[in-house]
Amino acid sequence: MKDKNLQRILYFIIVMLAAGMLVSFPLTVSHAAQAKISEQSIDLLTRTGQAMAEVTAAVKPAIVNISTTRTIKVSGGGDPFFDDPFFKRFFGEQFGRQRQQPKEHKSAGLGSGVIVSSDGYIITNSHVIKDADEIKVTLTDKKEYTGRVIGSDPKTEIAVVKIEASDLPTVSWGNSDALQVGEVVLAVGNPYGLNQTVTMGIVSALGRANVGIADYEDFIQTDAAINPGNSGGALVNIKGELVGINTAIYTTSGGYQGIGFAIPSNMVKSIMDSLIKTGKVVRGWLGVTIQKVTPELAKQFNLKEEAGALVGDIMENSPAEKAGLQRGDIILEYDGKKIEEPNILRNMVANNLPGEEHTAVVLRDGKTKKIAITIGELPSDAQQTVETTDVQNVMKGITVQDMSPELAKKLRMPDKIKGVIISDIDDSSMAAGILAQGDVIQEINRKKVIDTKNYADIVSKIKKDESVLLLLFRGGSSLFVTLSPK
Repeated sequence: MKDKNLQRILYFIIVMLAAGMLVSFPLTVSHAAQAKISEQSIDLLTRTGQAMAEVTAAVKPAIVNISTTRTIKVSGGGDPFFDDPFFKRFFGEQFGRQRQQPKEHKSAGLGSGVIVSSDGYIITNSHVIKDADEIKVTLTDKKEYTGRVIGSDPKTEIAVVKIEASDLPTVSWGNSDALQVGEVVLAVGNPYGLNQTVTMGIVSALGRANVGIADYEDFIQTDAAINPGNSGGALVNIKGELVGINTAIYTTSGGYQGIGFAIPSNMVKSIMDSLIKTGKVVRGWLGVTIQKVTPELAKQFNLKEEAGALVGDIMENSPAEKAGLQRGDIILEYDGKKIEEPNILRNMVANNLPGEEHTAVVLRDGKTKKIAITIGELPSDAQQTVETTDVQNVMKGITVQDMSPELAKKLRMPDKIKGVIISDIDDSSMAAGILAQGDVIQEINRKKVIDTKNYADIVSKIKKDESVLLLLFRGGSSLFVTLSPK
């Protein structure tokens, strides 16, 4: 019996050995125990990690924390009992109104910024500094400075802030047009107030438009983690060059979900230069209305693909008309770049300076044609606004714009009237109820106002407790108005 059992056990072992089942398990354990990381792999990963650390170390000193305070008015939220008609019958309309007067409270905001010049010019997002009473800029060495808004362009979400300092660390400019999908990028900023946070990802897509963030959209999409507070921070390439300004995220939860957007550095630099030099954004203008090429339109125009910008209309005496563009032309290329959709053309033209000559390739009657175009200046009212909310005087909360020929004609303005026109007044402004949209400011304290840059210069020198004498043009005549601190 014992011999038979022993035979069965030996037979089972022999079968298992032949099948390799008993050998494979101990061999697997042995291999796992002896597994090692090769020197080549360690060397590669070490050098990669070191490279990322060097890029980060080079960029971080130029990334700043921007904190703002703004005054917000909220309704008093009085007892609805005071609005009862029966109650008002006995106590009068005025009773209880004081309780319901709007109340003011301070609101704080956080964002990021990038130092782009050693003398203190900082790029951030316009929504970071919008309506700010006070702007504090904190550097990586914990030094704090008071920031002053040089200019803001809500149409691209770009703002320029200046601090009085010298020999500051900067980030060098990169060429965002050279970016490729899949390229490694780093996002540096202050998410949730956590200073000097660095995240890594890739360029997920280029030329993102119709996102609904700004009027002029040509976003870089990245999966590098961007969260609230990252706005205005840097997106850099592996050379440590600035290729974008982080602006927004796509989220359903309020936090990072793998989709972030950054404004390309080439667009940022163009807007920044314009704001610093002129106090406004000068945009190129073609003078056409364009539309997307749909599958149906592509079929009608015998196009093989749905690309280009279809010209629907041409404005009289516009650069497009002078260049010979016609309704029905499809603009396929601009300056050698393929036009995938109308927004690409719009952004490219907007970044051109008036007077420059550029080349477009159009499809007309089934044939391609090269056309040279001399760009004009966009006659848009909104492009010329100047934010003055950073001043701490009676002119705070007033937004003005240059007087264009179109506006002057619309308002029936005599040729002799010069100045800037009020386009908006904040409800919390001391000027609310005294000045109005459409008023033309001709003089401030007997000093003539020529344009928005001149206006900003005069307003910045008004003291906090100083009264102001304004000469306005309103309703067809000129009048003097005074604004006094409350």
